Amino acid sequence: MNAHTWFREAKFGLMVHWGLYSLLGGEWKGERMSYIGEWIQSRFRIPNSIYHSLASAFNPIFFDADEWVSLAEDAGMKYIVVTSKHHDGFAMYRSKASAFNIADATPFKRDPIEELANACAKKNIKLGLYYSQDLDWSHPHGGGYTAPFLNSGGYESEAMKWTNDWDYPDNKNKDYALCFEEKIKPQVKEILTQYGDLCLIWFDTPLTISPEQSKELAEMVRTYQPNCLINSRIGNGLGDYKSAGDNEIPQDFKEQLFETPATLNDTWGYKSFDNNWKDAKKVLSIKEHLNTRGINYLLNVGPDGLGRIPAPAVKILKEAGK
Repeated sequence: MNAHTWFREAKFGLMVHWGLYSLLGGEWKGERMSYIGEWIQSRFRIPNSIYHSLASAFNPIFFDADEWVSLAEDAGMKYIVVTSKHHDGFAMYRSKASAFNIADATPFKRDPIEELANACAKKNIKLGLYYSQDLDWSHPHGGGYTAPFLNSGGYESEAMKWTNDWDYPDNKNKDYALCFEEKIKPQVKEILTQYGDLCLIWFDTPLTISPEQSKELAEMVRTYQPNCLINSRIGNGLGDYKSAGDNEIPQDFKEQLFETPATLNDTWGYKSFDNNWKDAKKVLSIKEHLNTRGINYLLNVGPDGLGRIPAPAVKILKEAGK
């Protein structure tokens, strides 16, 4: 079955936002953030010297790849998309390109992406990897510094910078090409070559990346994983399928390959106090609405700092599967 046919028939997938931010659960120094949990470093302008030290406390001993994949299967999902690196620059796999990764910087010492790849292979669930190719708050030349707007997420009082200008304030002299060559390309090669067949690469927030750079990443995917689909957020009009806006529910039928990434509560990364869960009935009605319009439903969960998918999310997905 070719990649396009597989994607059309998949209809339902599990997205997982998991990283160092999961440890904080949306709270910092007595304050809670209104917006999505994985943006906590930017929201509170946490210096890398402090944020990176969280790695020494990150030991998700309850992470169980087989459990996650079984949950996706029970829910009727056909693929999983996991954050291999989010905007904070922390790799959730063993990376030679940056020591700021879960296998080298934490007491956990394991590679969750490798374990998920093995678990997916056992269950015939396809694995896709999310990779933030533009924003990287751990790199002095991470992207986002050209964006003329802030990420407010509807909370104007919490407007956040796309780039790390709390550690690296000199936006005028930032050069994303340095980040691209030093970190992005080597890490994209790693995720394409270390985990067997991937069904897709899920890029995000193309604010700074040039057409040439987007093209270079696309060619890397083609070279190392010819059957791997690329989403439209690689930027510059490239990609094999369209990722809708976050939680966007289109009304029209889509002829092209199309997917809506959506949250089960209101956040992507774990927030301990976000209990605004959609129930199983709501999940199924959204799924039906999207699927009848030719759109895949990529539904997100945010595991906590111990590697547990929150209990309400587990319950909802199992009910939806039944």
